[in-house]
This record gives sequence, C-alpha cells and structure tokens, in this order.
Amino acid sequence: MTEQPPEPPQTPTPAEPATVNRSARHKPRNAGLGLMRETAIIVVSALVLSWLIKSLLVQAFFIPSESMQDTLEVGDRVMVSRLVPRVLDIHRGDVVVFRDPGGWLPPYVAPDYGPIGNAVARGLTVVGLLPQDTGEHLIKRVIGVPGDHVTCCNADGKVEVNGTAITETPYIKPGSIPSQDPFDTVVPDGMLFVMGDNRQDSSDSRYNTGKPGGGFVPIDNVVGTAFATVWPFDHATLHRNPGSVFEQVPEP
Repeated sequence: MTEQPPEPPQTPTPAEPATVNRSARHKPRNAGLGLMRETAIIVVSALVLSWLIKSLLVQAFFIPSESMQDTLEVGDRVMVSRLVPRVLDIHRGDVVVFRDPGGWLPPYVAPDYGPIGNAVARGLTVVGLLPQDTGEHLIKRVIGVPGDHVTCCNADGKVEVNGTAITETPYIKPGSIPSQDPFDTVVPDGMLFVMGDNRQDSSDSRYNTGKPGGGFVPIDNVVGTAFATVWPFDHATLHRNPGSVFEQVPEP
C-alpha cells in the first residue's frame, strides 16, 4: 500500500479582512463627499425656490425717499405681491411698485461694494435674498385707472375721480393737502395715474407730463402691489387697500 504524501497546510485567505479594512479606510471620505453633495443640493434648491418666489409671487423692495410718508418711511423694507397685475387686477388705492416710465428718476449710480461685493449683492438680489434696490423703480398710490377722469381741486380742496370727491385722510400724510397744483386729466387705456401720500414732496403723475407716457404709468411697468412692511420691526405692518375712499366712485 502506497503512502500518500501529506496535504500542504491551507493558507488563510486575506480577502475578507482586506475588504473590511479597505471599506473602513474609505468610509470617512465617502461620508464627507456625501455630506457635501447633500448640502449642495439643499443650497441650490433653496436658491432656486427663492428665485421662483421672487419671480412669481413676492419680492422685497427698499424705500429710498419720503414721497410715501407716513405710509412708508425711508429705509423701510416692503414686500410686494407679484400676482398683480399678472393674475389679480389693479385697483384705485393700491400702492404699486413700477419701473421708471422714463425720466422720472435722476440717473442712477449703484453703490460700489467692490468687484466681489458687487457680484455677491447682484446674486443675492437676483435670487431674492436681498431687497431690490429701487434705483430704477418707484412706489406710489394708484388714484386713477384706465378711463378715469381725475381732477384737483374742487371747492373743498379735494381730488375728484369721475366727478366724485374722495376723502384721502386714511393715507395722505397729516398736514398735507391733496395737491398744491391743479390738474385735470383722463387716464389713457393701459395706463395709471399715481400720486405719493406725501403730496408736497412727491414727483408723481402731476409733475411728469412732459416725460414718456405723459405722466402716466404703463400697467406693463408695474412690478406688483406692496402688502406689508417687514423691516424695521417697529414699522412692521400690513398695507390694505383703502376701499372706502373710492367706493362711491363710478366707473368711467
């Protein structure tokens, strides 16, 4: 009987321990990349959502002048509904933000924050995280809509719309008069007649008759209606249309 040689000893396979060690060694790096990826997705999603809200629903604006006192003060941040006039109609009494029809504002020089600061400010404004600089926009109150006959002043010193005198005490600045200068005009189709609440310190439809549009604001230039002041906190308030002022005004 032939004796069989002994089998060589089995060498342990290192595959499993090696796999475990390699996985353990790379896990922190993969976890870090995953966290960075998730953070980037969240940030980009938030920016896109902010941009969509600003473009379609709500936009913030900064108030630079005294023309709307005491309704709005210099430095106020107001929220503007972009549903008007795209979805909802404009009404007499609305406070609207609109692009300069041409020549209402002096040439605008944007503040210089330096190359990086300017780029950051533009980016944050585009996505809606900073209020829109009002260098190319104005904010006034709608007094006349298309077809309205707007005049001032009657025997009692009031503005009349379609022959009906309106009492503007709910919004006009205390101590102001409806207008220090007379006017008599009919609002063309597609246009608005606007005035500031601080009547003696407002360059509005009364004083831009020689400019493009004849002092009227194209409805297409309207960005939206101001519905709330959100900053500073002690000025925070909602802005509602003073419907009672115009409720007796007949349609043109």
